[in-house]
Amino acid sequence: MISKLLIANRGEIACRIIESARARGIATVAVYSDADAQARHVRLADQAVRIGGAAPSDSYLRGDRIIDAARATGAEAIHPGYGFLSENPDFVEAVAQAGLIFVGPSAQAIRAMGLKDRAKALMVKAGVPVVPGYHGADQDDARLRAEADKIGYPVLIKAVAGGGGKGMRLAEAAEDFDEALASARAEAQAAFGNSDVLIEKFITAPRHIEVQIFGDGANALHLFERDCSLQRRHQKVIEEAPAPGMTPEVRAAMGAAAVKAAKAIGYSGAGTVEFIVDGSGPLRSDGFWFMEMNTRLQVEHPVTEAITGVDLVDWQLRVASGAPLPATQEELTIHGHAFEARLYAEDAANGFLPAIGTLSHLAFPPSVRADTGVAAGDSITPHYDPMVAKLITHGPDRATALKALRDGLAATEVAGTTTNIGFLSALAADPDFAQGGVDTGLIARKIDSLTAAPDPRPQDMAQAALMLSGLGDRQDPHSGFTLHTPLRWRVEVGGQGVTLTPRGPDEVICTVGEAAVSAQRLGGVWRFDGQAPRPCHIHGRAITLFGAAPLTLGMADPLDRASTQAAGDAVLSPMPGLLRDVAVAVGDTVAEDDRLAVLEAMKMEHVLRAPRDGTVAQIAHEAGEQVQAGVVLIALDAQDGDA
Repeated sequence: MISKLLIANRGEIACRIIESARARGIATVAVYSDADAQARHVRLADQAVRIGGAAPSDSYLRGDRIIDAARATGAEAIHPGYGFLSENPDFVEAVAQAGLIFVGPSAQAIRAMGLKDRAKALMVKAGVPVVPGYHGADQDDARLRAEADKIGYPVLIKAVAGGGGKGMRLAEAAEDFDEALASARAEAQAAFGNSDVLIEKFITAPRHIEVQIFGDGANALHLFERDCSLQRRHQKVIEEAPAPGMTPEVRAAMGAAAVKAAKAIGYSGAGTVEFIVDGSGPLRSDGFWFMEMNTRLQVEHPVTEAITGVDLVDWQLRVASGAPLPATQEELTIHGHAFEARLYAEDAANGFLPAIGTLSHLAFPPSVRADTGVAAGDSITPHYDPMVAKLITHGPDRATALKALRDGLAATEVAGTTTNIGFLSALAADPDFAQGGVDTGLIARKIDSLTAAPDPRPQDMAQAALMLSGLGDRQDPHSGFTLHTPLRWRVEVGGQGVTLTPRGPDEVICTVGEAAVSAQRLGGVWRFDGQAPRPCHIHGRAITLFGAAPLTLGMADPLDRASTQAAGDAVLSPMPGLLRDVAVAVGDTVAEDDRLAVLEAMKMEHVLRAPRDGTVAQIAHEAGEQVQAGVVLIALDAQDGDA
């Protein structure tokens, strides 16, 4: 058995691996960038080694430094986690040449599945069904456009390298193809260093069902399926196992196809075979097609662990140490149902823009499994994926597990950054989802209702005003006042005025617009119109009220008279990032919603568009520059009547 393991990753997956290694008595070594010097995975590991600067290219993608760290600390093996170098065959070979164990498949297996076009050809040969499409080497724009016309719209343009939804664009019609192709290629080049793409028929009402496989190089088995159909921009949001509506016949067919794929490449370790499934009706044994194989552990692996009772990381460590498969196919069974929700620092109501900030408060209820790489006091930075945690629930049946997820989301407390808890809660409460009606288009169809920002109730405003003003902390709001002290206060919270009128030491009338909320302190706890206060956390001049629809409300500083200028004539950077491309020049005429620039931040591309018709008057930053949030990137000419 391996005695010392280096984890070549960060965040929640590094913490997850450390926990399983520690349970088996294996010492652990963490690596970290300058931005992660105080990170949770560094604090958890037995040893930690700095490997470079904040940018992944200076640290977590530096295979040579990671191998040097393993040698220097006496680690025998390297676990790559997922992302970064986990599917880089050159790194796998370098690890082997250094006399170390790579906890994962061989470089040959990764190469076989690393490029989607070659993988599909291999699957056809192995007898695994694949989606109709073009997977050829000719990458000329005209050829790709002609192949798309031949396949028939809608088509999906996908990078041949990588995964995670990067370099993937949907072209609904022929007129959408050129822009979708250019965007997919640019993102693929930035993410994987390879701009080649393939074209596939887009399945209407598709479901995304994947099968967890495990091999030891000689044999392979599957640990059943996961449904990952709830996606936004091709990235998974909530996953579950087993898949709703799955029958024993279809499960057997998909499992057999996945095992065929694994055996075709002599697979060793944990992997996932992803299928696109026709969700227009009941699942069928002839209604699924191979999409790709992820030659690594998946983000959503905990739901499989929950229904099988298997620790997949422990299995990885055992097989990497030379042991055979720890179980047979017949010994594996499904127990109940499980869900996983991905909690991100992002603003769902503002186009899911990634958010940053210091987590002034972070708490998870004991009813959920929370896989996280952060703790209160840690920061979400612009350098990496903004995941805060994965919340996993399990129950004897789907309805029970889903209720546990809804309750767990409502009881999760995060302050200091914007999160997608409200969006996840709305999704978990969606009636179609509750009935098992899932497909990859569900979120897009309901995006407006799922991302609607909640309006604060008068009771919420009253609680925020009372807590932020400090009035709620006074034992006697009249004590120490002079005759000149007003017995009424007006504060501005969340951009709205609230008047606070004390009626004694334990009662304040909070006037919010036309509503008058009675705040009364009973047994040391304030109640608002008789309702218990929401759990909350004060950070600076703001308060976050927790629940299924969290609210963060700030109190204006009455001494702050700074004015803000409308940005209707300017395109501002929505977050720190790399200005990847500027598509216009000074003097160009643009129409509202025209593509002006592309900002790359937190591993994603964000297209910045014209706020109105006009002429480009100024380009403040050039492509290739790092820019800060809020700076002007492109300014339009002033319209008639503008000041």
